[in-house]
Amino acid sequence: MSPKLLISIVDDEDAAREAIASLVRSFGFTVKVFSSSAGFLASNCRKLTDCLIADVRMPGMSGIALFRVLKASERPIPTILVTAYVDEAVRRSALAEGIKCYLSKPVAADLLLECIHHVLDDR
Repeated sequence: MSPKLLISIVDDEDAAREAIASLVRSFGFTVKVFSSSAGFLASNCRKLTDCLIADVRMPGMSGIALFRVLKASERPIPTILVTAYVDEAVRRSALAEGIKCYLSKPVAADLLLECIHHVLDDR
């Protein structure tokens, strides 16, 4: 993968955010991390991100709400959701709205890489 491709990760849990970031870096991507949806939305990375990985449950704006904001914007970003609280109804709803993948934590490396490739191939 080209190091020019940017994957942004939004997760309020420090350990989960850093674990996913480390994994994505090991795949060869450039990674930026954010502890909140608001932090990501306020950043310059919003315009540069090729794929977003966001936690479903976060204080303030959830990963699904963040996706909706991006989807309604001039530059929607393909999004992968991750969660420690798997809920089949939420998963179905998120996928129906256009979320590319919905993964449970801890994230399996092979599934995450497959999802990232799927997202980038669809761009």
